[in-house]
Amino acid sequence: MEPAVRSGAQAGAQTSKQAGAGSKSRSRRRWRKASSFSHGMDLRTMTQSLVTLTEDNMAFFSSQGPGETARRLSSVFAGIREQALGLEPTLGHLLGVAHHFDLDTETPANGYRSLVHTARCCLAHLLHKSRYVASNRRSIFFRASHNLAELEAYLAALTQLRALAYYAQRLLAINRPGVLFFEGDEGLTADFLREYVTLHKGCFYGRCLGFQFTPAIRPFLQTLSIGLVSFGEHYKRNETGLSVTASSLFTGGRFAIDPELRGAEFERIIQNLDVHFWKAFWNITEIEVLSSLANMASTTVRVSRLLSLPPEAFEMPLTSDPKLTVTISPPLAHTGPGPVLARLISYDLREGQDSKMLNSLVKSEGPRLELRPRPQQAPRSRALVVHIHGGGFVAQTSKSHEPYLKTWAQELGVPIISIDYSLAPEAPFPRALEECFFAYCWAVKHCALLGSTGERICLAGDSAGGNLCITVSLRAAAYGVRVPDGIMAAYPVTTLQPSASPSRLLSLMDPLLPLSVLSKCVSAYSGTETEDHSDSDQKALGMMGLVQRDTSLFLRDLRLGASSWLNSFLELSGRKPQKTSVSTADTVRSTESMRRSVSEAALAQPEGLLNADTLKTLTINDLNGNTETSGTPEMSLSMETLGPSTPSEVNFFLRPEKEEADAKDGVGSVDRGPRVRAAFPDGFHPRRSSQGVLHMPLYSSPIVKNPFMSPLLAPDSMLKTLPPVHLVACALDPMLDDSVMFARRLRDLGQPVTLNVVEDLPHGFLSLAALCRETRQAAELCVQRIRLVLTPPAAPLV
Repeated sequence: MEPAVRSGAQAGAQTSKQAGAGSKSRSRRRWRKASSFSHGMDLRTMTQSLVTLTEDNMAFFSSQGPGETARRLSSVFAGIREQALGLEPTLGHLLGVAHHFDLDTETPANGYRSLVHTARCCLAHLLHKSRYVASNRRSIFFRASHNLAELEAYLAALTQLRALAYYAQRLLAINRPGVLFFEGDEGLTADFLREYVTLHKGCFYGRCLGFQFTPAIRPFLQTLSIGLVSFGEHYKRNETGLSVTASSLFTGGRFAIDPELRGAEFERIIQNLDVHFWKAFWNITEIEVLSSLANMASTTVRVSRLLSLPPEAFEMPLTSDPKLTVTISPPLAHTGPGPVLARLISYDLREGQDSKMLNSLVKSEGPRLELRPRPQQAPRSRALVVHIHGGGFVAQTSKSHEPYLKTWAQELGVPIISIDYSLAPEAPFPRALEECFFAYCWAVKHCALLGSTGERICLAGDSAGGNLCITVSLRAAAYGVRVPDGIMAAYPVTTLQPSASPSRLLSLMDPLLPLSVLSKCVSAYSGTETEDHSDSDQKALGMMGLVQRDTSLFLRDLRLGASSWLNSFLELSGRKPQKTSVSTADTVRSTESMRRSVSEAALAQPEGLLNADTLKTLTINDLNGNTETSGTPEMSLSMETLGPSTPSEVNFFLRPEKEEADAKDGVGSVDRGPRVRAAFPDGFHPRRSSQGVLHMPLYSSPIVKNPFMSPLLAPDSMLKTLPPVHLVACALDPMLDDSVMFARRLRDLGQPVTLNVVEDLPHGFLSLAALCRETRQAAELCVQRIRLVLTPPAAPLV
């Protein structure tokens, strides 16, 4: 399978008449020249060439007298030489065995390859810069200070990449053949990740920001980083509201001119600010000004309407016997019954889309320019796309993803309904799954209102939405209702267990998916986020944010009583609820349990339950074993099945209380420390973070092992119920190994699955589809995968 974007693509080939654009074009041409040159060299030749150049530059600057700049230049070239020589054997080892972890020979992609490629990019840049210095060091126009700052930044990056290579080598030694996720014991896992998160990260967010991606992406990443650190300053000052949110994007002057300051502030933000900050920042695209600009630049469609689906139960026919039906109840978890929002997008006005019934479901979005419908309606489409957006389970709505969805609607010629599920931490798992499943079933039942006959249905989503597409399909199969004809999941997360993998090591440098941010999103979605109601945190939220948080927490805790919980469970279990009287005290106790557990209404099943002991011990270690279970596909587990939420079970970032007590007494810490640091050879010391203790509140519970949260951990019997799955991943995405391992599991089970891996693009490229040619090509690949699902299979020849 061909990747959608090849490395070193000519993103800036067209020459601009403007000086600024011309400068960017020259920079991109230099990068392509260096990249093309380096890709033609094997790793050893590249290292030897770099060593030769560094030794020549060392000798030159050492002979230039006692000046501070000359001394630092000589020192930085010595450091580059040392790190390059130390890194080359490890990269060669990783590259030599990386093919064992590919899905197949046509898809050479996994985290080991990505790590080697990233290190090669850094070496290539240093090789290019060293050549430039050697050629221009005698010129009167040679900017010694500028080149010194860039060389020091990339030396720091190379040092950290060497540390990541050693970590990857350690994973390789511990894991079984073909397994990409960490398989050490829990104590070793905790020490491994605790050691890993102390590494310095700021060097990757300053001058080196996005060096591994295609050059066309880098200006966007720089603008994003400036906006992020500026927004962080406003957040600290307790400034809230639209004016501050908008102004924060344009007040980062000192961060724009000082990359080192920007990198240090970026590192401080990702380590110390909570999930509410990231929710607010990622939702910037939702504000009226920016969303209006995005809509003006996107494809014009005839229909873009926000619908409010009523929380009313309805019947769905069983696929095994259409004469029988099953009741689809409205979402209940955490906040009780409530409407589900979904956006209908259609390039043409089709039959049913202006019906009286559909108009009654339209939710007002305030003043918005809409085109008048055409007098003649197009016939209903034979297909329908049900879309679930990404955003780390905590941010964004269909409005953020509307620009590329409009393009999809035009290119596919089918209506699209995008689900606006409730977001964590106010609505943790399984609320989003319940709402997406309810909306999916509603769309299947009422497809005529949406302008489709429903002959072919595709579930499509990106990132967190890709996870929900898979789990919605699993749940549809468990209920016995129609599953989609196929799934297109772009860069999905398939396991929420905090397990290390070679691609997840890239989160150390990824500006869009830093490890600490990932952990906060997972903690919020799993309902295990530690809630700190200190005054400082309340001030940081601001008045409106505090009101919204308190309101959501109040609704989450009190709106659904224990009686509603019990009745919904009995209803879906096929039993008639009995009248019970529940005291206020019992309600409060049940509510507290509900906040930590999986909703019975979401996860109960008419027939059979997964063995409790199986799920308690199900981990990445079991992926190559036989996880086949008898009976019908399981829905999931209740809190009782999963057991109590104790941090010692899957807590990889925070020490369990017993371990901390032992550490204070000097017990149990002697052996683990050397085992972690044994990953590094004597004399090598990576740079450590200067931001103090990392706040990563992944106080996880066994719920992250639930197959409806981590489908990679689902038993074989559940995965066999999935329709054809088309995965589109990014080679440089920390979530790459999630797609590779999930595709391998499906293929081992004989399930139809495809995996396409695009190069040189970051996680979330669908939202950047209009940015450059590479992102457009990658977005088009997603459209092609959806088209495969929507195209009816050819009739067999008679």
